[in-house]
Parts: sequence; structure tokens; C-alpha cells
Amino acid sequence: MRKSDLTIVIKSIGIVLSLYLFIVGIGAMGHAFKLFGREFAEAVLTATSNPLTGLFLGILATSLVQSSSTATSIIVGLVAGGAISLQGAVPMIMGANIGTTITSMLVSLGSIRRPVEFKRAFSASSLHLTFNLLGVAILLPLELSTGLLSKAAYSLSSVFQGLGGMRLSDPLKAITSPTIELLAWIVREHAFILLLLSLGLTYGMLISIVKLLKSMVLHKLEHFFDAHLFRTAGRAMLFGTLLTFAVQSSSIPTALAVPLAAAGVLKLIQIYPFSLGSNLGTTLTAILAALATGNATAITVAFAHMLFNVIGILLIWPIPYLRAIPLRIGEFMGAIAARSKFYPVVFIISLYFAIPAFILLLVHIFK
Repeated sequence: MRKSDLTIVIKSIGIVLSLYLFIVGIGAMGHAFKLFGREFAEAVLTATSNPLTGLFLGILATSLVQSSSTATSIIVGLVAGGAISLQGAVPMIMGANIGTTITSMLVSLGSIRRPVEFKRAFSASSLHLTFNLLGVAILLPLELSTGLLSKAAYSLSSVFQGLGGMRLSDPLKAITSPTIELLAWIVREHAFILLLLSLGLTYGMLISIVKLLKSMVLHKLEHFFDAHLFRTAGRAMLFGTLLTFAVQSSSIPTALAVPLAAAGVLKLIQIYPFSLGSNLGTTLTAILAALATGNATAITVAFAHMLFNVIGILLIWPIPYLRAIPLRIGEFMGAIAARSKFYPVVFIISLYFAIPAFILLLVHIFK
């Protein structure tokens, strides 16, 4: 074997290993948040049934547990127990869609010391967030005034209830869980230490992935993505849906797109439909799981989550002006982040934690 070929093989193995540890880091981060966040998240969600504050509750709860699936499962339990109505749960689901974007935002910080890469990485993560915010800005008023999503979800659940579903195996979870559990055992399930360890691992592997990708023949990798996976917006959206459906997590595919964007392998316009497909993929998994339970409440909440994403895409993507908004804002936020390292950190803390917590405090004071 030629030295150049051996180098490519070694670097390819390095990329696979780095990707594995990168995913382990994301999983460990979520595990750490769950150790000290789930009980508080549940308390947050039960703090009020007011649908106007449900959006912020969903953002905060999902940001705390780093999982829209966990937040949605809590919401299902609250609706089933009569703590909140379905109409009150829908804004919380919208908030969960926003909250789940925190993972890719945090991952983008791994490139913060390299301005050019950080601009691309933060733009990519901001794109996903901005689309979800735009969807909420359009659909939340419609839901509050007409009950569009909750009524449609109830109708769909009535049709599909009793059909049954399937429980999917999760090969990615199977191969990463032992390592995540080992890390948790090493730190004796100490949430804060595990969080620090997972952040260090995630960012270290992010740097490794970007450097390895840049050191290989990037134009060949770009050609592969351009010619096959991301040749058209529809194909990129389908790939995002199938990949998310396969790994049963929207956080992992969108977070994986960040280092690819940082390295210049993927362009913002390619990541856009991929992220939308990822939103759809996670709702399909939730629907199958809900159908498998046979629980009418679980099925209705799952359909409400799916309808929010489907209708959002149908309302925004076909209209050029609306479709361009997330792209422009993503590029703008990336440019600001590249000039000021202080801005993205403050933005993340404010959007996902400070503002929702402040809204909660106001509701508690004035209710």
C-alpha cells in the first residue's frame, strides 16, 4: 500500500472514531442534563396550563433535558393526567421544537476560536433555529385563534388509533450507550462533572473532525454530497428525514451537519432542507411509538407535533420571500458571531434559559 493510501485509510478511521466519540459526547451531555434537569423540567411544565406561556415552558424544559422526545413524553403525561389541555400542550410542543436546536448551537461553539469556521458553524445552527422560530410566529397565532393544530391532530388520532405501531430498534444508541454509561460511572453520576466531561469530549472531537476533513481531499467529498445526497432540496430533505428516523434523534443529524459546515463541506443552502427533513424524521418516530402504545393522548400529541412541522414547511418553503428569511438571518448571525465571541454565548444563554425563566417568574408573580 502506498504511503498516501495508508494516510487516507488512517484519516478515514480517525474520522469514524471522532464521529463516534462526538455522538457519545452529545449523548453524555443529554444524560448529564437529565440527571439534574428532568425533575425541574417537569416542574416547569406543570407550573401553568396557560397556552400563552407554554411556548417558553417548552423551550426551557427541552433546553434543560437536551431532548425534545423527553419533553414531549412529559407533555403527553401531563395531558393524559388532565394537568393541561391539548390546546395548552401544542404551544409547549412548539417550544420543544425550538429548544432542541440548542444542541447544534452548543456544538457550533467548538469552532469559536477559528473565526472563518465559526461563522459557517454558527450560521448553520442559527438557520435551523430561525426556521423553527418563523414557523412558531406563523402557526402559534393560528392555533390560539382557531385551534388548527389541536383539532387536526385530534381528527387524525381518531382515524389512526387502534392501527398499532412499531417499536424501532436503535443501533446508534446500542453502540454508544455503553460508553456513555461508562463515562457516567467514572464520574459517579455527578451531573455537573459529566456535563463538563461531555462538553470537552464533544468540542475536542468537533475540532478533530474538522481538521481531518480539511486535511483530506475536500473537493471529492463535496462532489459526493453535491452529486448524491444533497443534489436537490428534496433529496436533502428526504435524507434528513430518513437519517433522523434511523437514529431516532433530530439533535444528532443537525449537530453532525455543524462540523461539515465549519469545514466547508456543506453549504448553508444544502443544510437548510436537511434540517427540515430532520424535523420531520423525529415526528415520524414519535408517531410510531405513540401508535404502539395505543394511548389516545399520546397519539394526538404526536400528530400535533408532526402537523406543526409539516404545515410549517408547506407554508414557508414554497414562498421564496419566506424561505429566504432563515438563510439571511443565519448568515447575519454567523457574521456577528465571527466578530464577537461574546455575542453567541450571551445569545444562547438568553434565548434558551434567561428569557423563558424570566417569563416563568413574571407568570408566577402576576398570576
